[in-house]
Amino acid sequence: MKIQFYQVDAFTREVFGGNPAAVCLLESWLDREMLQAIAAENNVSETAFLVAKGFGLYELRWFSPTIEIDLCGHATLASASVVFEFFETALSSVDFETASGRLTVSKSGDRLLMDFPARPPVQTASPPNLASALGGEPLAVLKSRDLLAVFPDEDSIREMNPDFEKLRQMKDFFAVIVSAPGKTVDFVSRFFAPNAGILEDPVTGSAHCTLIPYWAARLNKNRLHALQLSPRVGELFCEHAGDRVQISGHAVLFAKGELYL
Repeated sequence: MKIQFYQVDAFTREVFGGNPAAVCLLESWLDREMLQAIAAENNVSETAFLVAKGFGLYELRWFSPTIEIDLCGHATLASASVVFEFFETALSSVDFETASGRLTVSKSGDRLLMDFPARPPVQTASPPNLASALGGEPLAVLKSRDLLAVFPDEDSIREMNPDFEKLRQMKDFFAVIVSAPGKTVDFVSRFFAPNAGILEDPVTGSAHCTLIPYWAARLNKNRLHALQLSPRVGELFCEHAGDRVQISGHAVLFAKGELYL
């Protein structure tokens, strides 16, 4: 069996930046164990699998190297870029049926714009050892799918050196987002998910489903500019739209080929 394969760097204008995602085009669904094995072999933070269902419509699933993911932004952006560039070049938007409902990605100038569900966080108690795991006491702790720890400034986020073993012991949420006001953008963040096989995700679209509602309320503005401060760095252009968020960014093709199974 041959599978068409692409690797795309998402939320960046240049290769070797942003977040690399593998995109695999399938004729029909393989069993979960095979999808997980392919994702483990690809060994990027997420592999996206697509099955075409009609004009401009695809089923989409995402896998980290160890588990299936309920929502992934950068691999959705990467998938849309592959569809637009190689399969349905006349489209201005594409729809994906996913575990998180229908997601639409549209062309917006030289960027791609994703329409995602908002995941507003609610105040919660700080878990034991969170401050120790992150190397500092957050100003606030909130929770959606992920735990959001808010810090006072960008340098706190940039210089953070988390204890991943301590984070791995925390099981009541998918991942930890750390965030703070930015120096040149509205907010910055990082994303740690050791229990999903990802110590630090380079750029995380799904985390911004939580970050955008939080910072829109805090800054009293709906349009926001963000950086994710992993070593690869990612740039996101964001808008809060009630129960939805819009996240846009660039995507750059790094590789294409075939997988042989």
